[in-house]
Amino acid sequence: MMINVPADDLGVVLRRDLVAAGIHDNAIARLVRAGELVRMRHGVYAVAQQWNQATARERHVMLSRGVVRLYGQDVALSHVSAALVYGAPDHGLPLTHVHLTDLAGAGERTQASVRHHRGGCRVDELSRRGECWITAPTRTALDTAAIVDRDAAVCVLDWFFQQGLSSPEECQYQLDARSVWSDHLDLALKLGYARVGSDSVAETLARLAFLDAGLPEPELQLEVRDQRGWLIGRVDFAWPEHRLIVEFDGRQKYHSMRRPGESIEEMVLREKQREDRIREATGWTVIRITWADLQQPSLLIARLRRYLKPAA
Repeated sequence: MMINVPADDLGVVLRRDLVAAGIHDNAIARLVRAGELVRMRHGVYAVAQQWNQATARERHVMLSRGVVRLYGQDVALSHVSAALVYGAPDHGLPLTHVHLTDLAGAGERTQASVRHHRGGCRVDELSRRGECWITAPTRTALDTAAIVDRDAAVCVLDWFFQQGLSSPEECQYQLDARSVWSDHLDLALKLGYARVGSDSVAETLARLAFLDAGLPEPELQLEVRDQRGWLIGRVDFAWPEHRLIVEFDGRQKYHSMRRPGESIEEMVLREKQREDRIREATGWTVIRITWADLQQPSLLIARLRRYLKPAA
């Protein structure tokens, strides 16, 4: 007999939801054995078809949805888990544990794939997502940056800035308010690397590679206009004093640039024409880089130094 599982849009369902629908423990166990449900942790299940098709990131979000509902109003989804719900990139983020901040002041602990954090939240540091609490964007960005390495932290901070969900000023304000916290200095250093204007993880990592090598900091998203003042485009990185532009070529970028009904070939041709117009309008050198260049940063840096040598 077909059993109607009361799962949500992500395919997540709690044991208590199943019991309330008349599906008790023996029936739940049969559904798990039959491969129709997956037990994510005690009391939290997922529809197997949706779980099996999900990426690691999506599985983390599914588990987060179940866990925060399970714990109720005394916790807020936070750190990495909240960042993923907002849509932040998962580059370098650990996805093994759901992160909760205990609003009732409980101590820090890790149990059954859940990391509980102690830390009070002001009213402006919390938001509602459905029936559950989630830390607000700026608090989420800082909390996440505090527990990951520098590159992953800056990718997250850059994304929150670029999406308009937070800003360097808002982050600095909250950081100053938590100056007594043990992670303050490390977090301040990470925040110092973050910038408004990075459109992707790749652009963030490229900029960090430039800075680590001692190259001058580039301008981000510089507008290039023709003689009539019309906008030709914005470029990823520019060093005007060196007449140098660097553009990152990536699959994600090209997919986001495609117009409705436009083929890949048409989009690539349009981008090449855009680059030609930029070169004609500025007379500058335009260099394109890819993920492969980021895998061999020393070669990339040597290539750029030839153009930046007077100031590098």
